[in-house]
Amino acid sequence: MSDIGRRLVGAFWAADRFLGGERPPSRTQKFAARHPLLLTLLAGTAWAAYFLLLSGVQPSDFVIAPVGGLLLGGIFGLTALYERRRQSRLRHLGLWDGS
Repeated sequence: MSDIGRRLVGAFWAADRFLGGERPPSRTQKFAARHPLLLTLLAGTAWAAYFLLLSGVQPSDFVIAPVGGLLLGGIFGLTALYERRRQSRLRHLGLWDGS
């Protein structure tokens, strides 16, 4: 990894520590880290269903609902993958035993 890459990663983890990233994860965070794909699918499906049920079901809604669900699910999935990486880092540093 280049020197700039190392600095960016170091800055990211420094910001994470500042925001409380060295605290042990909650039960919800453990679930998200263990099942990122399930979280992605649940969030995306729930948003799409909610959007279709609340709107007047216009023809454009059948395009907007899945695309919005994909985007929202993607955000949740990336957040879950970040949480997985954070928990791995806590185990590596010896700050959390993984239970």
